[in-house]
Amino acid sequence: MTSPGVSLPEFALNAINLASAGLGARPVFATDEFFAPLERMLQDAPPVYHPGVYDDNGKWMDGWETRRRRGPGNDHAIIALAASGRIHGFGVDTAHFTGNYPTACAIDACLAPDGPHERTVWTELVGMRPLGPNALHHFEVGSARVWSHVRLRIYPDGGVARFRVYGAPAFDEMTVGDAVVDLASSLLGGRIIAFSNGHYGHQRLLAPGRGINMGDGWETRRRREPGNDWIVVKLAARGEIARLVVDTAHFKGNYPDACSLQAADLGDTACELAASVTASAMFWREVLPAQKLSADRIHTYGANELTDFGPVTHVRFNIFPDGGVSRLRVFGRIAKAGTP
Repeated sequence: MTSPGVSLPEFALNAINLASAGLGARPVFATDEFFAPLERMLQDAPPVYHPGVYDDNGKWMDGWETRRRRGPGNDHAIIALAASGRIHGFGVDTAHFTGNYPTACAIDACLAPDGPHERTVWTELVGMRPLGPNALHHFEVGSARVWSHVRLRIYPDGGVARFRVYGAPAFDEMTVGDAVVDLASSLLGGRIIAFSNGHYGHQRLLAPGRGINMGDGWETRRRREPGNDWIVVKLAARGEIARLVVDTAHFKGNYPDACSLQAADLGDTACELAASVTASAMFWREVLPAQKLSADRIHTYGANELTDFGPVTHVRFNIFPDGGVSRLRVFGRIAKAGTP
């Protein structure tokens, strides 16, 4: 999640935050966590500041913060990505760190499925770059390799509020075979590319697990005009839909009255964010006709409810007229190469 009013660079727009705690990224090691633990730096919510709040070690800060070094060297932290993937770039946010931010940072990565150790070879993706106080810094990289862990080096010490690793999960279609998988899953590479409204959030609709509260999903504002809300998802791979799951967990007085699903096979189109794709979605074929929804419930739609459409790359999930949905799952099989 990005703070309101903050625009993302081009490399981050079609990417997934592989360092998202909500997707499963986790702290592995930090040279020091005296003032604030490493796990806070991976949180999805924008960093906050609480004036006058202190703990046993000093001022409470929303991020990772090390003590003041009194000797040579620098601090660093190692993060296991939510899924191994290709990295497009990074976001290093020093929000609310004004007199205690690092002066510079550098970032390395490695591929170590079983976890890094003393013999692990790290590759520098971002050389030493200056950092400023209370600011969001973006660094683009052009690596095509797959990585499982990243190492953030800060110089010499200090605090970082949030760390983002923008990229795409490495989805090996060959290993999946004919198995049914969630083609919309963020951990496989499914991503939201357009939506009518996301006033209360939308980023967690494709996340793993069930929502933990009403803020963990996609919820629109109350619609005051004709029509309905919708969201367009690019699937992780071209596939044939076998089952659809719509979960309204925690949405009780604000769940949609009904939902439907449309789909299209756009092939290898590169115009994912173009207005033409959003406009064309209105005319995509219907896979699931409108179905009534209930509060705080998992709804499953199988072969009896779904239209046999063939391979698809994108879906448009419609809700009528508005409201909140915790999770959307689009289960299916990977389409074999050459399948029309």
